[in-house]
Amino acid sequence: MDIWDVRAFVYKHFADTTRPPSVEETAQHFNISAEQAGELYKDLNNRHSFFLEPETLTIRMANPFSGIPTDFKVHANGKTYFANCAWDMLGIPAALHCDAVIDAVFTESGETVQLEVKNGQITHSQFLVHFPLPFARWYDDLVFT
Repeated sequence: MDIWDVRAFVYKHFADTTRPPSVEETAQHFNISAEQAGELYKDLNNRHSFFLEPETLTIRMANPFSGIPTDFKVHANGKTYFANCAWDMLGIPAALHCDAVIDAVFTESGETVQLEVKNGQITHSQFLVHFPLPFARWYDDLVFT
């Protein structure tokens, strides 16, 4: 088991359950201590492989999956996932290799919209996605971006 096995487990857990695994669940899966799992979580966070809530070992983001409820709900494979942003709401069906229905809220207006992804394409949509920062600055404050 190495750090990338832990990352793969986190993503599989998100895909299977719609939520991130706790440190204890990861420790149990790999038959290691919670302290060892916590150190691996910190290392993955430092490498931007996923993001922890500040000062905790709770996974906030494993892009495109969100560990907390957001305005971007992706209904896929009979489950509802939360995405971190408009970009990630499209990333979930891509990561899962499946069709999806997406319920999103426009940040500025509060208006709701529903999109459908079928066979890797958005169907019947005339919406544009706006990113407030260029990609080169996303990691300055990824939660805001």
